[in-house]
Amino acid sequence: MMDIPGLAGPMCDWPRVETVPGAREALQCLAARARLYLATGARDSTEAQIRRALFRVGLDACLSGYFCQANLGIGKGSADFYLEIVHRLQVPPQQVTMVGDSLEKDILPALEAGLQAIWFNPDGQQAKLPASCRQITSLVQLCTGP
Repeated sequence: MMDIPGLAGPMCDWPRVETVPGAREALQCLAARARLYLATGARDSTEAQIRRALFRVGLDACLSGYFCQANLGIGKGSADFYLEIVHRLQVPPQQVTMVGDSLEKDILPALEAGLQAIWFNPDGQQAKLPASCRQITSLVQLCTGP
């Protein structure tokens, strides 16, 4: 989902919501072969509100569940956030891949927790990443390769 400047509060209540380009295609493709979950840093939204925001753009059907501060009790941006998710999913961390656009809040903590990670970096920012971390500039690359 796109953060729209000037809009605050739960996204489900915003006058308009937008998806990141390629999100619909990528989620539909990936949902056909894996269970997908949303792990969000939205601090002022409940799981139900997050689900409603995604429903507004037709992405909710692609997801098996939602993880946020409200239902985990831990804010995004730490390895503990991701460790709690894999604990609840009852899967080993290395069987989970985090795709995120924030190196600091998504990728580095996920790697620290033992997850695989793919950095969605549409602006081509430069950063040193472990060799195991894939980098993409478009979400459709999740289905089509680099």
